[in-house]
Amino acid sequence: LARQLEALEERTSDQLVVVTLRSLQGFPIEEYGYKLGRHWGIGQAGKDNGVLLIVAPTERRVRIEVGRGLEGELPDALAKLIIENAILPRFRAGDFAGGIRDGVRDITAVLTGDAEAVKLRARPPDNAPPDWVAIVIILAWFIIFALVIWSIVHSARSNAKGGGRKGKKGGWVFGPGSSSGGGWSGGGGFSGGGGSFGGGGASGSW
Repeated sequence: LARQLEALEERTSDQLVVVTLRSLQGFPIEEYGYKLGRHWGIGQAGKDNGVLLIVAPTERRVRIEVGRGLEGELPDALAKLIIENAILPRFRAGDFAGGIRDGVRDITAVLTGDAEAVKLRARPPDNAPPDWVAIVIILAWFIIFALVIWSIVHSARSNAKGGGRKGKKGGWVFGPGSSSGGGWSGGGGFSGGGGSFGGGGASGSW
């Protein structure tokens, strides 16, 4: 993975760093990503061409943080597309390595000028069920959810009336030229170039 990220930097000068965290330490992942990108200076000064892929398995959160200079090339909507179609399906299946790999693949494709390939991979196949099928499924789940909530509320009220009993009261970093490492200040062995971040990107959960 580190060699793949290094090859991207050699080809485009853009710097992509992958970070897995033991904990977000109570921060929203958006704030954590923004601060981490600025703290490490990912990307080049003046170009602000850094991208940070953050994975927080404990909180089940993922984010693509995009440097100011790449917000036009990798806009929020495209970052969200990569998360929803390349990363999260793998994560939900327990394949974290595969999700990171596919996420890096699609981010790299965008940064090397092949955003259309990413969009094509995200399109449903021709034999996908029509939209009305999805609507029916969503409505069915909504009805089931409403019935479950009603049942819980009804049960709670019954218990209240009948005197019911009360219940009892570190990570990894991959960057160009790095092996792996952890911590806020370590940087995993790679060297940031002074890039800046303005909060662009997208997040997801599983």
